Amino acid sequence: MEGSQERKIVVDGDACPVKQEIITVARSFRIPVIMVSSYDHVLKGEEGVSIVQVDRGADSADLYIANHISAGDIVVTQDFGLAALALGKRCRVLSNRGQEYDDSTMDFMLEGRHARAVERRRGHYSKGPKAITTEEKIYFQHKLTKLLTLLQENVQL
Repeated sequence: MEGSQERKIVVDGDACPVKQEIITVARSFRIPVIMVSSYDHVLKGEEGVSIVQVDRGADSADLYIANHISAGDIVVTQDFGLAALALGKRCRVLSNRGQEYDDSTMDFMLEGRHARAVERRRGHYSKGPKAITTEEKIYFQHKLTKLLTLLQENVQL
């Protein structure tokens, strides 16, 4: 695609509530999107959007993404482990709610993830994240647009 400079948006698609927002923004910047999900989730490809389906394993989508991203790509995920791997490969990483992950906060987030895993092993379960709102979808779309504009204007980032 012209204008993409080989950059792509890679989406951890199993539970991503902002797929349509990603597609809309990516089209306006002419950047290809790759949605990665397990066979349990049915996603349909469309112009500019490739679908990759992987095994049902808990980390299959994450491992596929980690092995197929390159410096400069944008990864959309709510998984802190995958976010850390993507940052290590010099990707830009956004959560489904528009938070940009960076190295300065990743250690804290991974420690919190570990603490929650310990609590689950003890039998203490949380309710999980609340459903994403329309306002949060709009915010995500704004953040992705802002990031792509910045990257387009400052190719060296």
